[in-house]
Amino acid sequence: MGPLAGTKVVEIAGIGPGPFCGMMLADMGADILRVDRPGPPAPNARYDVLNRGKRSVVVDLKRPGAVAAMLALVERADVLTEGFRPGVMERLGLGPDICLQRNPRLVYGRMTGFGQEGPLSRAAGHDINYIALSGALSGIGRSGEPPVAPLNLVGDFGGGGMMLAFGIACALVETKRSGQGQIVDAAMVDGAATLAAFLFAGVQRGTWNPRRGANLIDGGAHFYDTYETKDGDYVAIGAIEPKFYSELLRLTGLDPVEFSGQMDQAQWPALKAKVGALFKTKTRSEWCELLEGSDACFAPVLSPLEAPDHPQNRARGTFIELDGVVQPGPTPRFSRTSPKADRRPPVPGEGGADALASWGLSREEIAQLAGSDDVTS
Repeated sequence: MGPLAGTKVVEIAGIGPGPFCGMMLADMGADILRVDRPGPPAPNARYDVLNRGKRSVVVDLKRPGAVAAMLALVERADVLTEGFRPGVMERLGLGPDICLQRNPRLVYGRMTGFGQEGPLSRAAGHDINYIALSGALSGIGRSGEPPVAPLNLVGDFGGGGMMLAFGIACALVETKRSGQGQIVDAAMVDGAATLAAFLFAGVQRGTWNPRRGANLIDGGAHFYDTYETKDGDYVAIGAIEPKFYSELLRLTGLDPVEFSGQMDQAQWPALKAKVGALFKTKTRSEWCELLEGSDACFAPVLSPLEAPDHPQNRARGTFIELDGVVQPGPTPRFSRTSPKADRRPPVPGEGGADALASWGLSREEIAQLAGSDDVTS
């Protein structure tokens, strides 16, 4: 269905960026077999959209014989992904050296916070720690206030899972050329720093103020920010270019003379206060009726419950419904090999036997992998 159709991926189950990487690959058509740990399934598994498109097999990797069975699976895979701290896969007997020896064409994807080496490589951490160390977090937040954690979008998902998926896709292209596999080392600190490349360039060039909330696109400017409306909702304005700024002034009735110093940063606080007062005079719906679709660079700030129903998102099919759960659909789009998400997130073990059989494992090998006489189908 998608550009990665026919690509076999073993995903060692984890949380956050690892499953997100697997979701991205599955959305593009890859056959993802998630290796879950034994234990009770998480409640409401159908809402775990990061696991959509996958099948699952339950394996106790510490059980005698499990490693040999896993290596038989690795031999048939194109990709393996894991998100343990450095050294864990090696201690399990499934490190990249062993796996690449068994399958020289394997792309071995590794997801960590701090990377495979360095003084913090084995330290515990979460998204907020990784983006703090990268330099990205320092620029996110309001003037005079502490930095604000931007959900887990910058570290876990953008700098982590998405970078790992990109690296795997690149490695697969190279493998077709060379016939050799390799290790993809994705660290969230590295990825978050890459996402903030423009920030580093601007600070050194002198065009970006390291102080939060004092720049063109960080909430410092009156024409690039969010504003509360009369009904307690919010709207977003991004009228940077002069022609868009002029349109914003014209449609809102703001005085073009009073607001003529668009790029005079000394005026920004006073002008922002006036813009804020203006937006509180109408409801979000009233502002949408006036500004949406214009060149004023306007959008309502929608919640996750509202966004799927917006006409633009409906027209694009930005959101899909799978097993009764509304969620963002596969992206990006392709002109020929269209991706499609049509398999719900599995509970541990769901679809495992069928997946293993389709990968060419015998019934005996399947049973060995599961550590029993049978596995859940």
